[in-house]
Amino acid sequence: MILQNRPFYNTFRIIYNSRMPGKTETAVTVFAGKGGVGKTTCAAAAGLHFAQEGEKTLVISTDATPSLQHIFEIKPRVKPTPVTQNLFFSELGAAEVQQMWDGKFGRDVFQVFSSFVDIGYPEFVDFMSSMLPGLAEEFMVDYIRELVESHAYDAIVWDTAPLGQTLALLHTPAMLSKHLKAAPRIYTRLKAGSGTREPILDIIRRWEALSALDVSFLRNNVGFNIIAIPEALAVNQLDSIFEEMHKFGFKVSCLIINNVVKSPDSAFMQERATQQKEYLELIRMKYCGLQTTELPLFPREIKGLERIREIEKALFGKHNHL
Repeated sequence: MILQNRPFYNTFRIIYNSRMPGKTETAVTVFAGKGGVGKTTCAAAAGLHFAQEGEKTLVISTDATPSLQHIFEIKPRVKPTPVTQNLFFSELGAAEVQQMWDGKFGRDVFQVFSSFVDIGYPEFVDFMSSMLPGLAEEFMVDYIRELVESHAYDAIVWDTAPLGQTLALLHTPAMLSKHLKAAPRIYTRLKAGSGTREPILDIIRRWEALSALDVSFLRNNVGFNIIAIPEALAVNQLDSIFEEMHKFGFKVSCLIINNVVKSPDSAFMQERATQQKEYLELIRMKYCGLQTTELPLFPREIKGLERIREIEKALFGKHNHL
């Protein structure tokens, strides 16, 4: 079977409907994959497309090393940062994660720990983040879910962290529960400080409920668009990516192959094209049933709106109404 290369306008968009009367639906578009394959570039191009279609659009990055401001060539002065009419972007970093942690459980859990460990709050946050690798992603997903439910935007494009980090959030509450169940007589007696009478186990149960809500959001209201490049490492990683997606019940809407040499004009580019051919044929064989599209390798670095529009035209193909 031959893998069909089709533009994917609207094939990769999941409409999130929280069933709130009088509210419009919000489209959620996610780009995921390993690092360095072009997630941010595709996210910027998709955001520009939706904005030009008249939708108020937010492109949001939860990558630890975000590059939206580099691609848009705009230094953020406010968040979200305006790009064009209807288009905004925001990069979530450590400060935003701490605010989310504070607003949900951070202060409660800190009061428990600080009752028997001499530790300041900033050090405690660093400790929790290092002990629980999915902590930051947990609250980023929750932030995006609440943002979607607010209907502040018609479309949200999400440039995720490398996929393994995003999926790590699923293990966080279970890890804590396993630990707490090992010493119930100790932890059931611990209270969350003078400000509340809530036991620590109840706090963790609330956290588990939050995690379940966020995972349900990822499973039922988000379509993941996986991006890869036709090189050995990236192609080999695809199996593990799809295995993880299937394991957690996440929907893959589209597979995007980036940086494909389409018209080799030198011996060097011909050699690149020959090497890519093997991996493209492998992808076509293994993922023949999946909606796919290919993006060409561009000769110039993708920076600024003019070059982002080149990606947008390639990404949306004949369905582009510009």
